[in-house]
Amino acid sequence: MSTPDLSLDALAERTLALAVPGGRIIVGITGSPGAGKTTLAKQLVARINKNSDVTRAVYLPMDGFHLANATLDRLGIHDRKGAIETFDGWGFVALLGRVLAETDHPVYAPSFERTVDEGITGEVAIPAGVEIVIAEGNYLLVDQEPWNRIPALLAEAWFCETGAGERLTRLVDRHTRHGRSPEAALEWASTVDGANALLIEPTKERADLVVSGS
Repeated sequence: MSTPDLSLDALAERTLALAVPGGRIIVGITGSPGAGKTTLAKQLVARINKNSDVTRAVYLPMDGFHLANATLDRLGIHDRKGAIETFDGWGFVALLGRVLAETDHPVYAPSFERTVDEGITGEVAIPAGVEIVIAEGNYLLVDQEPWNRIPALLAEAWFCETGAGERLTRLVDRHTRHGRSPEAALEWASTVDGANALLIEPTKERADLVVSGS
């Protein structure tokens, strides 16, 4: 495991070195809520594609596999949305398998729209011929079914690390921007997001690389 001091250019070079000619790889970026995973994953994809005439890399968020709000209500777990049990883990694992196996036609995946707090079916397109998929999500290295099937599907798994104080600040800002009062945002970030981080942070030990999310 490396130290979190690599530049974006260095991370792009590392990813390209993992690529298999004529094939496809998945690099996973995980970490606690507010760590900066999404930003890093999108920046990495943009950097890889920057000097290419074709799309070499695509961003794939795990958040598209949030269970629908109606399902969370039926299960009685809406009050902890974002916890591991509020995702379709089996669906996400199955999609990663498809991404690796189905390279001769587009594979479509869901995204997550925070403004409506729901997944959007088929919004992410992984075209035929794409070499690199950057998958991002909280639970990629959690050692329980079905999540423990993910590492075998990844070329590498990176843990995005950011200090707890900065993560809390980002989460409160995020929740406030999406409609919660400052008090409710702090409560959610401290309790629900905080509980999730207790599960996620120890998974750093299983990562191939630790990167900075600051």
